[in-house]
Amino acid sequence: MTMTDAHDRLSPQLLLRALRQFRKGDFSVRLPLDLDGLDGEIAAAFNDVVEMNEALVEDVGRVSVAIGKEGRIGQRVRLPTASGGWGACVDSVNAMVADLTQPTQEMARVIGAVAKGDLSQSMPLEVDGRPLQGEFLHTARTVNRMVEQLVTVTAELTRVAREVGIEGKLGEQAQVKDVAGTWKDLTDNVNLMAANLTAQVRNIADVTTAVAKGDLSRKITVDVKGEIRELKDTINTMVDQLNSFASEVTRVAREVGSEGKLGGQAQVKGVAGTWKDLTDNVNLLTGNLTNQVRNIADVTTAVANGDLSRKITVDVKGEIRELKDTINTMVDQLNSFASEVTRVAREVGTEGKLGGQAQVKGVAGTWKDLTDNVNAMATNLTSQVRNIAEVTTAVAKGDLSRKITVDVRGEILELKDTINTMVDQLNSFASEVTRVAREVGSEGKLGGQAQVKDVAGTWKDLTDNVNLLTGNLTNQVRNIADVTTAVANGDLSRKITVDVKGEILELKDTINTMVDQLNSFASEVTRVAREV
Repeated sequence: MTMTDAHDRLSPQLLLRALRQFRKGDFSVRLPLDLDGLDGEIAAAFNDVVEMNEALVEDVGRVSVAIGKEGRIGQRVRLPTASGGWGACVDSVNAMVADLTQPTQEMARVIGAVAKGDLSQSMPLEVDGRPLQGEFLHTARTVNRMVEQLVTVTAELTRVAREVGIEGKLGEQAQVKDVAGTWKDLTDNVNLMAANLTAQVRNIADVTTAVAKGDLSRKITVDVKGEIRELKDTINTMVDQLNSFASEVTRVAREVGSEGKLGGQAQVKGVAGTWKDLTDNVNLLTGNLTNQVRNIADVTTAVANGDLSRKITVDVKGEIRELKDTINTMVDQLNSFASEVTRVAREVGTEGKLGGQAQVKGVAGTWKDLTDNVNAMATNLTSQVRNIAEVTTAVAKGDLSRKITVDVRGEILELKDTINTMVDQLNSFASEVTRVAREVGSEGKLGGQAQVKDVAGTWKDLTDNVNLLTGNLTNQVRNIADVTTAVANGDLSRKITVDVKGEILELKDTINTMVDQLNSFASEVTRVAREV
């Protein structure tokens, strides 16, 4: 705005009014340029000053917007025509802008490095050899302290993350001193996360370890959310399914394996995938095992009942196939073995054909041992029976010089000892009876008694009966001898009083009758002689 007056000259009032507007910051004010002389120079100089200030203000405003709003901190005030104080003012403004933007640049550099994860940067505490002061120093120290805290926080959080997340050292906590605000919240949150993770993982580990050890009574009880909650529910569901699966498999295993209840099937509800496959496989196993065991049981029961006509026919593989072939081979061998043993037993035990031997081809192990043992038994039995037969035949023929000499054990040894003892006792009995018979019957030595030691039963009865016989015979003969001797001596007062039976009783009665008749005869002769 150009100021003029009627006299075309610069009045003091006009200049004062212009100065007042300029002082108020109105850079649009201008003094007229058509003045002459000193007034024209003053007006031009005033206008130059206003324009210089206007340009300075505009450029400072431009730099302010560029730096303060647009972030272009490299912008500077440029007044090419400025010199002297104006130039110094521009330089001061630019120096001030540089001083203001340098900490910001350093801060941006450090924060930019932090943003990239580089915590090795820090703000210098001096610029161009001049130490920072005031707010700049405070800001630099604050930024550096923030970086240091970030280093500490990051180191601790990294340590905890590494130890917990990688090395598996649960229960670790970040230890960061002198932190507050967000850093303390971050540290506390990381520690809370580590503590929660520790509790969750340990609870999961306890349950899964228990599961691994076969303890299905444990459940995950820690309070969790989100995906960990899903994992908790999944593991607990798995434990429930394992419990159900284990219970059913245990029941089937107990019924089939312990109680022998074949045909049992595991009933596990709500399972899928591997658990369903496992259940189906267990049921297939028990089904196949039932068929196999029942077929094997049928055959072995038939074998146990002596029926060797049955064979295992179930379709099997692997070791069960080997067992099937083994049992079927065993049945064949038992058939052959039984036929031969039956033949030998019939010939030796029923038909009395001693010396028979079982001939079983292709057997080994126990079957060969059994065959050999049967043959050894038949051979030993043949030797024993023949030796016993020879001795008993000799005894039957009255030859008591023979003894059983075959090497035997057990009850056969007892039989051998019994027969040999019997032979010894018969020898002793025969010797004593012969002696007594000779003494009594031939030599007339009455009163003799057979002395046979260690006899019992029939042999003792026989010995006692012989001794009773000789005792009775002695009593009878001596009683008869006494009576007949008395009669011979004329003593007719004696009678035979011994208790006898049979022919000896008849002899007793005859002699006693004779004594009576002799007594009667003697009495008559005596009477007649007395009368004559």
